[in-house]
Amino acid sequence: MLPLEPTDDLAQPAFKDVASCTRWLSQLQLTNLNLAQATLRKQLDEFNRFAMRTSDRLPTLDVLRETIESVQYDFSKKLIGKKLPLSSDEMGLLVALSGLWQSLINGYLRCIQGTPTKDADMLAALYQRCLHYSGAQIDSFLRAGYEPVPQLWQQAHALYAHAEELSIHALPISDAGFQSGRPVAPRTFYATSLLMHRARLLGLSRAQWEITTRWLSRWGDSFVFEPRCISSKNDAPPLEVNLAGSFGLRTPRQPRAGDNLRYLAMVPLSKHIRVKTILLQQGQTPAQVDLGDELSSKECIALLNKLYLCWCEARPEPLAESPRETAKVNLCSGMENIYAVIAHKTFKPLKEVSRVNQDKQRQIETFGRVLDTTGQHALETLGFVPEEWMIEEDNLLRGQLVRSTVVGNRLGISQLVVVFAPDTKNYKLGVTHLVRVTQHDTLFCITQYMPGAPEAVVVRGKEVGGLIQAGSVPALLLPALEKLNIPASIVLPRDWFQAGRVIDITCADQSNLKITLGFCVEKGIDFERVSFKAG
Repeated sequence: MLPLEPTDDLAQPAFKDVASCTRWLSQLQLTNLNLAQATLRKQLDEFNRFAMRTSDRLPTLDVLRETIESVQYDFSKKLIGKKLPLSSDEMGLLVALSGLWQSLINGYLRCIQGTPTKDADMLAALYQRCLHYSGAQIDSFLRAGYEPVPQLWQQAHALYAHAEELSIHALPISDAGFQSGRPVAPRTFYATSLLMHRARLLGLSRAQWEITTRWLSRWGDSFVFEPRCISSKNDAPPLEVNLAGSFGLRTPRQPRAGDNLRYLAMVPLSKHIRVKTILLQQGQTPAQVDLGDELSSKECIALLNKLYLCWCEARPEPLAESPRETAKVNLCSGMENIYAVIAHKTFKPLKEVSRVNQDKQRQIETFGRVLDTTGQHALETLGFVPEEWMIEEDNLLRGQLVRSTVVGNRLGISQLVVVFAPDTKNYKLGVTHLVRVTQHDTLFCITQYMPGAPEAVVVRGKEVGGLIQAGSVPALLLPALEKLNIPASIVLPRDWFQAGRVIDITCADQSNLKITLGFCVEKGIDFERVSFKAG
């Protein structure tokens, strides 16, 4: 049993039974989400300190959980799309989110304390709830882009180990709060948490994440934990979890037996996914194969294939999970920083043509030539310092990287970056597809590369309709790749594009080009990649 603080006769919660809890909830103000979340945490902690019978505590907690789930779901939206690592205030939100889940878990643990071991159904229901909300706690970190702290894994493993000791881990229990009353075993929620953590590097959307979680909660028959690693050739290899550890599932390095080691057999899940994929390909609808109706058949097949590769195919642990020495590259983010690195000089807004000509004439009179401003100032002294990252996958389409140090710029999804080896000028312009904070507090990112070698240019345009200002900005020109039938494009700062806009480009060799913008090919949080026509 996990340790809990003792009850206190001085505890004075705002509710002490179902009736008073229902009245209190009816008066709880939900318009101020921060206040509502903090109030729920405070009163639940006080309620957990209050001594009472399990027969009274359990139904009161079950009345609370619907409101808690609703508030937590809305509260978690505050962290959607935040750059990583989180700021101190944002990290405070994540800690508060995790804290309320912990308070709810503690309430059900208090119920376990007062339940006799012979009452298997009641204990299974209580461990079911604890493992479900332990999963929600882990999930709150994953959705915020963070690895769960070790204590969360230790708690989840301990809960499952206790359920296993009581032989209730595989006992299905019906609960209207879970899966519309479908029977779900404690083991199912534990396996769901482990597998969703395994899938965290797939870059699933919020909707895909919720759908996958629901699928897993219905596939309980596919989850079997064995004390020994049993595998056969050409079958999906099992995954290892250490019930005394502080990590999730891992690929077994040297399969061995141990009191705390369990191996999740992946063959049943592999067959389950393959069967559903085949049925969809044969024309059955997602609803007919118990996959819901949120996604089309094509979308379901794509998601099932992605999950299959993640869970059922043998693969080495990614750099985010298993730190090791790899090749080093530099990474730089932000349009002005990228321009400075590629052009070897900082961006300066273009002057009027007359002023530019005057400056050039003065330089010719004084020095006999027009001065080259490239490298005029050391970029490092101006704050343009590329970060060192380790890279484990680097091809024409994408790269997987881990930052070498904890300190550095914040990165978000769909942000413009450039990746290059320190001793070359082979620049790869890319977009962050996934960004996460590892358990070692470094950043891990997957970058999707754009085609072609970028050229740093300056673009200038007139004001458009009062919405897009006149002036000059840094930009990046991508060449046409005729063999791949990819036309040239230009990467502009966000909100600088409008179809049909005519702009002037000044290239690195000081040549000028007038172009007409076509359509947006790709858009991120700080850029737009646009087609164009010359002239």
